Amino acid sequence: MGTKTVDETGVKTDERKTDERKTDEATEAAASTEAAEATEASEAAEEAGTDAPDDADTPDDTDTPEDADVTGKTDGTDGTEAGPTGVGQGAGAVVSAGLGIVSLTGSWVGTVASARESLMGQLQTSSSSDVGTLIEKGYGNAWQATAVWGGIFALVALIVGVVVLARPAFGAPGRPQAPWIKSVAWAGVALGVIGLLLAVLKYTDVLLGLPATG
Repeated sequence: MGTKTVDETGVKTDERKTDERKTDEATEAAASTEAAEATEASEAAEEAGTDAPDDADTPDDTDTPEDADVTGKTDGTDGTEAGPTGVGQGAGAVVSAGLGIVSLTGSWVGTVASARESLMGQLQTSSSSDVGTLIEKGYGNAWQATAVWGGIFALVALIVGVVVLARPAFGAPGRPQAPWIKSVAWAGVALGVIGLLLAVLKYTDVLLGLPATG
């Protein structure tokens, strides 16, 4: 009876030890798994922390071209503002063409000069003067005064037009002149040449000379 009791107790004790060993092994396995997961998580965090500066540097590199573009645009704008705009050349071309037209159609200055010469001719002559003297003093001098002032306007138009056309050669290299400025300036030059030629012909009585009295 006593031996049987001892055997049952020993069997029961061995079963308890076996269960405790299994429990310890399961606990160790769980602990090992958690440790491995924790190690992998820390490695992943370190890798993420290492890659983060590279990702952070990428926007800086991306922003650099934008800054360069902005700088380039600003420099281009400054260069445009500092360079010639062509406003003066356009105004000169228009003035040249206008003076050329005035030299052909006449001006109030020429009209006043002509009337003055006519009045002075009348004062310098008398009723006893011959017809030739009356025509020359009363009309010839007045027409010559008109021709002189027409030639002055034509000469100024010619000079201004030539200056406008020659201006790009003394300005910023590689900056072409606007086509309309060239066209108007050439028109002023042409009108100036025509007006100057007509003024010379009229002053010398080659064109529309005084009538003969004799």
